[in-house]
Amino acid sequence: MDRAREDEISYKIIGAAIEAHKCLGGPGLYESIYENCLLHELQLQGLQVETQVPVSVVYKGVSIQKPLYIDLLVEGQIIIEVKATELENPLHHTQLLTYLRLTGKRLGLVINFGQKAVKDGIERIVNGF
Repeated sequence: MDRAREDEISYKIIGAAIEAHKCLGGPGLYESIYENCLLHELQLQGLQVETQVPVSVVYKGVSIQKPLYIDLLVEGQIIIEVKATELENPLHHTQLLTYLRLTGKRLGLVINFGQKAVKDGIERIVNGF
């Protein structure tokens, strides 16, 4: 996927997150509710979205029994990690970067719906390989 297309899709994702947050009345709900509403909003925009996508972890040639799960995968390329916490945590950035590295994807967004204005809780993460 070229960068212009990534930018276009990430712009739509951010708009969808703002719309979902606004319609739900702001912070205070469970992460799963925000995730499902964001999924619906993205689908309304015609984007292809997968939820709870398993990612295998391979350690020294052995696949670890329990996979990690990506919250949302948009257009097969952009990973979204949904959060609903009042405080920002650098671990969210690290978690998403790990998912990007394990999948070989380039771009991801941490979207924290726990912020008063969701635009303040959006962080774009790029995997530099």
